[in-house]
Amino acid sequence: MGHSRELMGTTAAVPKPAEVEDGFYPVDPPPKRIELDAGALFVLKSKGSWWHCGYHLTTSIVGPALLSLPLTFSLLGWEGGVVFLLMGAVTTFYSYHLLFLVLEQQASLGQRQLRFRDMAQDILGPAWGKYFVGLLQFAICYGSVVACTLLGGQSLKFIYLLYQPDGGIKLYQFIAMFGGLTLFLAQVPSFHSLRHINLVSLILCLAYSTCAAGGSVYVGDSKNAPPRDYTVKGKGMDRVLGAFNGISIIATTYASGIIPEIQATLAPPVKGKMFKGLCICYSVVVTTFTIVAIAGYWAFGNRAKATVLMNFMGDMKPLLPTWFLLMTNIFTLLQTAAVTVVYLQPTNEVFEKKLADPKEGQFSPRNIVPRLISRSVSVIVATLFAAMIPFFGDIMALLGAFCCIPLDFILPMIFYNVAMKPSKRSAEYWVNTLIVVVSAVLVTVGAVASIRQIILDAKSYRLFANV
Repeated sequence: MGHSRELMGTTAAVPKPAEVEDGFYPVDPPPKRIELDAGALFVLKSKGSWWHCGYHLTTSIVGPALLSLPLTFSLLGWEGGVVFLLMGAVTTFYSYHLLFLVLEQQASLGQRQLRFRDMAQDILGPAWGKYFVGLLQFAICYGSVVACTLLGGQSLKFIYLLYQPDGGIKLYQFIAMFGGLTLFLAQVPSFHSLRHINLVSLILCLAYSTCAAGGSVYVGDSKNAPPRDYTVKGKGMDRVLGAFNGISIIATTYASGIIPEIQATLAPPVKGKMFKGLCICYSVVVTTFTIVAIAGYWAFGNRAKATVLMNFMGDMKPLLPTWFLLMTNIFTLLQTAAVTVVYLQPTNEVFEKKLADPKEGQFSPRNIVPRLISRSVSVIVATLFAAMIPFFGDIMALLGAFCCIPLDFILPMIFYNVAMKPSKRSAEYWVNTLIVVVSAVLVTVGAVASIRQIILDAKSYRLFANV
């Protein structure tokens, strides 16, 4: 695995010196330069610091989906909720750390891998990258764009109804409005260009998580507090499938699916930088996930809804002041836009690799026109899907089971065992193997539970429904 690869765009070697010139990485020894394709050169621009990496990682993991964590506790109970929330944090931190170690090892061999599918191709074989990992990653990233667009439209509608409870604007119209914002942000040229947006995103997720937790405590301690019941709903198989659905939601909430692409934004040398960025990220992850999950479930028990913000509206009237609900939703809306643009980057990279010319300048007419068209079409199609299928969250649960868990829980363990070759007598080898087996079971059961929920919801929804 230590030889230099001739295949254009598959890998980028460790530069010596550290500067990148004209899209080529010098390799020494022997003196050779490996040409980067347009996707790697323009979208995955390697200029960032470990601070920037921390911002990107945080936005890729900490999103508005964390507001659903009180619901997962209602499916698992206090003990199960706390245990699986902590297990998710420990397992994903460990998984991502292994992924970084493999990426650094491959870079030290002269094979810096810039994409998830590059890792699969170099470590497991070409078919794995092209027909398995590439497809899974594209599905989860583009699915996340659709889901975030739907969530953004719902947030806009929520803000509208605060002041116009009987207003006539439909959900799909709000989704189109959010799609317009995404259409503008999608033209940001590279992943590295998002570093300032993702710093703001980090601050916003802390802000709305604090609001969600504080609002829950306020409601739970007020005279208007709803009756609380902490027993897990359902009986028999319904309760079992509900528990697995809750575990799948937690796993998906922790998932990223774009770790190698974030590593690609780092200026070489990369050794040690990703771990520092991960520490920044998980300080935010643990803080936000824990306070929202525990405070929300404490306040609403098994009456917790799809997001804790929906509980704040109450059955008859809002349980919190209008200004507080407005502020919280604006924070959520803005961070949703940042998450949407982050998950557009891997799809942008795929299109740019096919359509752009790396020998022309990034901002030359030859490359600007196809970039503008491809990114615009991508956002328009995602917005259309979001408007058509208002229960897309259920589909995302299915994609989470089939895509997020393999990418974030299974493949890092396999990559590490294959590339680093730990002894089969070592604890780390068997811990990795155990995580793979448990995750595979979770994929199967989580997929069944998700498909069941899609069937149930599909009976009550229609296309372009105003829910």
